[in-house]
Amino acid sequence: MASPEVETHAVAGDEQQTDSLVSQKREARLRKFRELHFKRNEARKQNHQEVVEEDKRLKLPSNWEAKKARLEWELAENEKKKECAARGEDYNRVKLLEITADDAERWERKKKKKNPDTGFAGYAEAQFRQYQRLTRQIRPDLESYEKLREDSGEDFYPTSNSLIHGTHVPTKDGIDRMVEDVEKQIEKRAKYSRRRAYNDDADIDYINERNAKFNKKAERFYGKYTAEIKQNLERGTAV
Repeated sequence: MASPEVETHAVAGDEQQTDSLVSQKREARLRKFRELHFKRNEARKQNHQEVVEEDKRLKLPSNWEAKKARLEWELAENEKKKECAARGEDYNRVKLLEITADDAERWERKKKKKNPDTGFAGYAEAQFRQYQRLTRQIRPDLESYEKLREDSGEDFYPTSNSLIHGTHVPTKDGIDRMVEDVEKQIEKRAKYSRRRAYNDDADIDYINERNAKFNKKAERFYGKYTAEIKQNLERGTAV
């Protein structure tokens, strides 16, 4: 029969083992709870980020993806041009080497379908072609855009209560581009203008505008042969 001291030690050992198991289970539960708490916080952050990104996407224009792809393509093209310039190569020749015959034929067909210039058909059509030409020349400056947005603050997105009229100051480069474009327009207008200056001192030998044009054509082709007869008629000495 075991002594009371041995039984006491055995009971104490069982209690210590039981307490150790309870403590381990409690630690495991607390560790699981901390993991669940951490995962919940991570999920909350990710959900908030997704909501913010979705809100940004909804505020963007409908064609933002196409514009973004176009800008990325233009940046890649500029990088290729710089690389070709550094190597002393002609970028257009290098680019043509990468174009297949099928792509070239497809682009030619697409170019023919795209609003061919059939000449002057009306002021509205001419103004629309001018607008398209000017918009194709626009090259976005993202650095200036970001700087302007930082400087303007909330006024960068004006509302009905915003008073920003007259506060914009164009850059010197922008003014130079505008002046250069206006000078090109004036030069082109001077070349293609069909209006002729009217000379008040010229002899009137026509009865209407159509007859005046016919007389000018006749003078241009046969004037050197009829100059003497015309002079005799004016002097009154014709036979």
